[in-house]
Amino acid sequence: MNLSFNDTELEVVRLAAAREGMSPASWAGRQVMAVAQHVLVPVSRDAGDVLRELVQARVHLRETVAALRSLTATDPPVAGVAESAASVVEEALKAVARVDAATVAVMRERRPRS
Repeated sequence: MNLSFNDTELEVVRLAAAREGMSPASWAGRQVMAVAQHVLVPVSRDAGDVLRELVQARVHLRETVAALRSLTATDPPVAGVAESAASVVEEALKAVARVDAATVAVMRERRPRS
């Protein structure tokens, strides 16, 4: 199988391979197999940016939920505070679920092929 790249594309491949300590041919072969086996799903640059933002938001939301849960774990519970915090935790969990769904949707996007 022969692959051809313009100079810019080849430089991108070389840099990516170097980051992983691989030859460009080995790196490209691994990526081709990952796409063929549906382990790696190519997405547009814009979708990739959105996906990275969603992943960061997801991490932040999970950290927020953990912090909120620690607030509700007071013993004895502080009147009203635990209930308020529990409500905020539930809303944060709903936000995490929405971000998870959006992340999966972007990950499933495939670049149109011509």
